[in-house]
Amino acid sequence: MTERTFDPAALLRAAADTLSVRRAFGEAYEHDGVLVVPVARVSGATGTGAGGALGDTSVDGARATGDGGGGGWATHVRPLGVVVVDGRGARWSPVVDVDRAILGGQVALAAVASACAFAWAVRRRR
Repeated sequence: MTERTFDPAALLRAAADTLSVRRAFGEAYEHDGVLVVPVARVSGATGTGAGGALGDTSVDGARATGDGGGGGWATHVRPLGVVVVDGRGARWSPVVDVDRAILGGQVALAAVASACAFAWAVRRRR
């Protein structure tokens, strides 16, 4: 029987490579004397575990052995914008999240519609 080993450090190295701004934008680059540096919010979680058993654990007296291990990670990368550095200095250029803007408009419209419906219902009761 071959000995199986679980290397949690390999999983952690892979997670560290994944948890980077390069997942959203790539590397910073320079074009015609202008440096563009991507900025993103990166969050993640990782976990590993391993265990094993060796001994007489069965009812009929047979020797039971076993082991196992595993792990995983999750990553969330949200682009925020870029820093543009040129001869005039550095400036921030944010990313516009159109989905978030549309959702904000829908929430505001729903709040106004609810307030109007409530006012209409109160006025009708009187």
